[in-house]
Order: sequence, then structure tokens, then C-alpha cells
Amino acid sequence: MYPPLQQLNICPVSLSFENWQSTLKKPLPERPNYLVENGTIQIGQVVGEFLGIPIDTDDYYNQLYDYVNSRDLHLCLLSEDTLIKTLDNTRFQAIQKILNISQEQNLSVNRFTAFLDGEQLLLKSNVPVLHRKLREAMIETLELYTRLEHGGLKNHELRRILVDIIKWSFNHLQPALETADPEQVMPRFLWYGDYKKSHQYFLYYLISLGCDMIIFHPEGRDILDGFIQDPIFKHHFPNQEKPEPFPTERRSRKTTVAYRASREIETILNQEGTGLYKPWQLRDYTPSSLTLRTTYDELFILSKEIAMIRPEFEVKNGEVKIPSIFAKIQGVSKDRKEYWERLHSLLETDNSLLMRQLPFTVPSSSDFRFHYRNALGKDGCVQPEIIMKSHYWPYSFLPAGLQKGIAHAIRNICDKPDLKPLPMESLEEVKIFLFTQSMFMPKSIIQLLERFDYSQHVPKLILFNNETTGRLSRSDAALMLLLNQFGIDIILYNPTGHNDVETFLAPGIFDIHWLEDVVFDLAYKEPSNSIFKKGIFQGILKNLRGD
Repeated sequence: MYPPLQQLNICPVSLSFENWQSTLKKPLPERPNYLVENGTIQIGQVVGEFLGIPIDTDDYYNQLYDYVNSRDLHLCLLSEDTLIKTLDNTRFQAIQKILNISQEQNLSVNRFTAFLDGEQLLLKSNVPVLHRKLREAMIETLELYTRLEHGGLKNHELRRILVDIIKWSFNHLQPALETADPEQVMPRFLWYGDYKKSHQYFLYYLISLGCDMIIFHPEGRDILDGFIQDPIFKHHFPNQEKPEPFPTERRSRKTTVAYRASREIETILNQEGTGLYKPWQLRDYTPSSLTLRTTYDELFILSKEIAMIRPEFEVKNGEVKIPSIFAKIQGVSKDRKEYWERLHSLLETDNSLLMRQLPFTVPSSSDFRFHYRNALGKDGCVQPEIIMKSHYWPYSFLPAGLQKGIAHAIRNICDKPDLKPLPMESLEEVKIFLFTQSMFMPKSIIQLLERFDYSQHVPKLILFNNETTGRLSRSDAALMLLLNQFGIDIILYNPTGHNDVETFLAPGIFDIHWLEDVVFDLAYKEPSNSIFKKGIFQGILKNLRGD
């Protein structure tokens, strides 16, 4: 006669792409790590993530459909679209009552959970060891919340997250618990697609309880990132795409052998690190810059090179590192002809923008301090996902990949601001200024970013400051930091040799090249027609040759 079970322990099983389904189908006693001893039962849990999407998307979505409709797997579908959002009003009032008590008293996690149990907000089970585990899983979830969220149980988001966990528990977990038995089978769930913070904590609660969890995200976002410390099985498919609605029926379209083969070859040729990239292949990657240190002569050589053949260009883990130029040219060459030819050579591509009127930005007087603070994550840094979903985000009309790149550049310049503080200005105020100015990019600058295919020609911002057409402003300098972080080439000409950008930016983040002369009131010289005539002449020769 075995002693009654008092404790349920969870031990994840080792998985592979080949064995996860067969392991999931097995009853608990047939899985690895199953053990019953001295009133304690240990079960092997299946937790796995499938990030990205394979070449054959039709087959992928057909498999998802089969997984949740299979009688062998018994997987319950969870997703942002399928979660039931209703909650009995008496339960909602009970949650509010406990939160009010928590605000008045410093409740421990255990006492907070006891209040939840007393108000009938925790699920119950006829299996005693599982009944106890439901309470322990809630304690684990709330303890994690206190570690990750500022203020712990007094954090303002707790109400929303607690309401979500409780309503989803009653709506989705409770039906699955009716047949749950740690000696045979535990509930099995499949999560699909995008997620919010409440979803992450709900999945953590289910996993802490001992439920099996299989996660699919076609775009490769990891819902358990930062929540589960122990290594879990992850399979990465070769591609990443926006999640489509979960299939309600199997697709009848079949992928031909030729199409599959061409996609496989394309994937191999254009995968990260090969150095071969299709036009706009990297549009959904997150750009960052590596500012190159160059000589004056090298500047004009490298500026003509496309990004992927510049030194240190790298594509890895969904990010693209772009070697870029940030330089100031002080004074004027003795050889004026060479000076102007070199400047004009920077403007020969469509991806170049010349600014002769300063300032080229309009400083914002808007108060974004609350927006900035609300956008901070637990690491103290701006969270791109938060600002991209905010009502004040001005770039929602842009492609998703470009929006993400801008948002990450904002995060980076705020995290380590290279803008000099004003007298009596705090570090936070500097970050708020950078955050604010980033929301007001001129249209011409936005279009410059839109034309940037990260592996190809690097856009250039050329500033000509002869001090007769205005002065460089602090908001100009803030935008230059953002563009530099994004990987744009920035070359500033100052014929007088006076300080301008040095007034605002920390030293060492851009090169300074001194030329022989300093010239005051030097008017900008337009490109001569000789270049235009030369282009026409070469075009005529090509036509005569039949090229």
C-alpha cells in the first residue's frame, strides 16, 4: 500500500525535433523522469518552442491544424484570438477587494495567495496533490512577478495581469483539470502567435502547475524569454513571417517539388553570413551601426562602397551591423577643385541628402517625460514594443521592419546618451530630450531611411555649415545621433573650422579631418554641368556601340 501523494514535482524531459510528438503522446508513467516515492510524485513535463516558419508554409499551417485536432495529442489551443475574455463580476469584485487590502498592507506572496484562495479565486481539484499544486503554482507565479516587476505586488499592472490569469484559468484550465491526474496525464496546451505580458504570466502559471506546453511563433518571438531560466527545447525554422490566423481547416493547396527546391536553394544562398543578399532581404532585421575610423582619403573610398562589402559588416540572429561613417571636415583644401569634386561625389547617389540650411530640425516643446517613463522596461531601458504600440508613435505608416529599426535606435541612444547635458540638466532629462526629438524626424529624413536596403548603398546625410545660413542646433545633434545609430553615413562640412556639433556631442564618437585652409563666408558651389554633359556623352557612346 503506497502512502497518499502529498507533493507533485515537475521535471522537464529532454526533447528533440524528432521525438517531441511521440514523447507528448506517452502517458506520464511511460515518460522519462517519472517517479513515485514516499508520498512524492515526480512527472516528466514536455515544454518546447518552435520559432520561425519552414519553407513550406502550407504544410506548417496544416500541421498546426492537425496538432489541435489530433485525438492522440489532446492539445488545447491557446492564442490571443482564442482566449475567452469573460469573467464573472463577483470574481472581479473579489480581486479588487484583495488588491485594496494589498495596497493598505504589505502582504507577502503567501498571504496574498491565501486571500485569493479564501475568495474562491483559485481552481480546485478532486485530486489532493493537484489541488495543492494549484496553490503552489500561483505562489511561484506571483513570486516571479515580484522579482520582475518594479514595486512587486503594488505594481499598477498587477490588477490587469491577475484578472487575466484568473479568468483564463476558469475558462480554459478548469475544463482540462476535470480529467487531469498526475499519475496518468496532465493538461496539454499549444500556444500560437503573438503575446502580451499577461499571456506570458499565464503560460508560466500553467507550466509551474505541470501542464505540457508547446509554443509556435512564425515570426520567432520567444514568449518565455526572461521567464524560464532552465534551458528548454527550442527549434528554429529557417524563415520568419508574420503570424497568420490560426487555421480553421486544412489547406488544399500543394507545394510543387520545383517550388520547394527553389525556395530551399534561395534559403541556402541568402541565409545569414553567406554575404549574398536579395534586394530588401534584410528589411525585417534590426540595424545597428559600427562607426568606422577612417583617414580623410579613405572616407571618400568607403562612402562609395555598399554596406555588405565594408569592413565588419555582419548579419546574425536577426540583426545587421552596418559599418558607417560619422565625420566632420574642418576647413578647406588648398586645391579647391578637388575639395568641391569630393563633396559633390558624395551626392551622386539617390540615397544622399544635402542640408545647407540650418537648423534642419524643429525642436519640439512637447512634454514626453511620462511617455518616456512609461516606455521603460524592467532593465531601465526603452522598450521598442511599447513605443511602437503607443498612441504618440508617429511612424506607424512605415513597414514593420523599419519601425522596429527606428525604435531600437531610440532605445540605444537613450540607453547610452552621447549628448552633452545642459547646465543643471540631469541624465534622465537628457534621455527624455533624445526620446522626444526622435519622434519628430523631418519628412526628408524619414524618406532617406525608407530607401535604405541594409546590405546595399548606405544613405548619406551631408551637412554644409558655412555659418551664413543658420546654426546647427541641439535637436539637429540629437537626430544625428539617431541616424548614426541606425547606420546612416553623416559627413559635416565646416569651412570656418569652428565648433558646431562638438558643442552638443561627446568627443570621440565622430572623426575630425582638418584641411589646410580656413575660409569664412564660403558659398556652396553647385556641381558643374561637366558631370551632366559627361553622362550624356557616355550615354550616346553606349547607344552607338549598341550596349
